[in-house]
Amino acid sequence: LQEALGYDLAQSLFSQTRNLVVEGLTDYWYVEAVALLLRDSGEADLNKSIAIVPANTAGKVVYFATILHANKLKVAALLDSDTAGNQAAEQDILVHSLGNKRILRTKDSYSGSVNAPEIEDLLRETLINVAQEELGWEIRSTAQRQDSRPIVDIFGAEISDFSKYKLSKAFLRWARTHDANELTLDERQQWTALITKINKALK
Repeated sequence: LQEALGYDLAQSLFSQTRNLVVEGLTDYWYVEAVALLLRDSGEADLNKSIAIVPANTAGKVVYFATILHANKLKVAALLDSDTAGNQAAEQDILVHSLGNKRILRTKDSYSGSVNAPEIEDLLRETLINVAQEELGWEIRSTAQRQDSRPIVDIFGAEISDFSKYKLSKAFLRWARTHDANELTLDERQQWTALITKINKALK
């Protein structure tokens, strides 16, 4: 399995007792950055003993989770609520390894209008602002008209050079110089709910 992942699974991967497997590097960046903002504001505190493990794709989450579980470590998975996330969440081996309570879905912490929210939708308004200010990407009017459409889909359709990595890196830069109170109330509540679920799954 380790060879099939195409990823250098050094022993350091197994150094933490509690592990949250996320779909990719951008998910890792969002969770890390927002958790720090909310910790500093006192609104939520992601357990510092939890290691966040990016799996590269939703499909590979099952492999990472299975390997970590086989090493008798505590494991939870965070999956988007899109088609790829749904397919991964329904894999028998993942359900068998983790149990339903440790398979976390973005939709369970989301309170907006998007039918199949991805992690970016938990930061929808802030990412619209950051993209405009940092990258010159203007999608606000489209996003307001299409409030049930995932924000990444809108960026992809409206911005010719859109990249999830560029967007997430722009958010990381923004997060270094801003506070949690500059997120919207809905965003803070959604992320507080998500962090609470992560802590509970890996207590």
